[in-house]
Amino acid sequence: MSVQAIKILHLDSNHPLLWKQLEEAGFQNEEDFTSNKEEVEAKLHNYHGIVIRSRFKIDKTFIDKATNLQFIARVGAGLESIDCDYAIDKEIQLIAAPEGNKNAVGEHTLGMLLSLINKLNRADKLVREGKWIREGNRGYELENKTIGIIGYGNMGKSFAKKLRGFDVDVLCYDIQENVADANATQVSLKELQQKVDVLSLHIPWTPETDKMVNANFINSFAKPFWFLNTSRGNNVVTADVVEALKSGKILGAGLDVLEYEKLSFENLFIDTEKPEAFQYLLDSENVILTPHIAGWTFESHEKLAQTIVDKIFRLYK
Repeated sequence: MSVQAIKILHLDSNHPLLWKQLEEAGFQNEEDFTSNKEEVEAKLHNYHGIVIRSRFKIDKTFIDKATNLQFIARVGAGLESIDCDYAIDKEIQLIAAPEGNKNAVGEHTLGMLLSLINKLNRADKLVREGKWIREGNRGYELENKTIGIIGYGNMGKSFAKKLRGFDVDVLCYDIQENVADANATQVSLKELQQKVDVLSLHIPWTPETDKMVNANFINSFAKPFWFLNTSRGNNVVTADVVEALKSGKILGAGLDVLEYEKLSFENLFIDTEKPEAFQYLLDSENVILTPHIAGWTFESHEKLAQTIVDKIFRLYK
């Protein structure tokens, strides 16, 4: 099939270069940012490609309606909103762009860590309140600390690279073998839990990682540690993290993602009353919260789009 015959439906807005470059190459672009899932499903048979961020869950029903679909491109790092196995069974190509925002995630994670251990957010808040408190805002240095990274793919490797300028030991754990590089030593999960002072998650959300960071997992660490999560909120049991913050097992937390997020990541859950654990996070001075923006920079906005365009082009070489 020629490129000129390929019709692509864009279900979310993205960097304009994505639309422009596809159009210049001869692809037929159409957009629908407002219809509900059922309305979109009713016309899916007209399209050969879908470009989406996280607006809908692409399930079996959705895929069955897309009788001519050749690819699904998600402008983001993960594919958890897509029934990947079913799509592959239907010979639909799946495209994601973890390369596009890995640098942003690495920088954001480092920023959260430095803010957390140096109490920058707390100190800033108190100064703005007219409180000049030096001893109460004494921080810690990264030097001689051991940083543990769980998940050593694009994001984990990016964070490790950012740590090269610090005198730290970096350990990584991953279900894949031989993923280590010059920036991190691969170890078993048990060894990582014995040694680390800082733990950073960089894993997808899968059945294996769902609620992985729970009380048992946390208490398996030999030392109190700082905890960072820029992966997915559902990898963590928030209530168990809160209990560990209360006990001092977790010294502080930097959380860019929360288990309460909607699937689209565009909204938090809050319809009525906040869960008790979430309220504790909001009230805690040793917790930094950001709204799922670790990979959401101006630069990554462009890089993600370019990565998707390049991968679509490769499909039709």
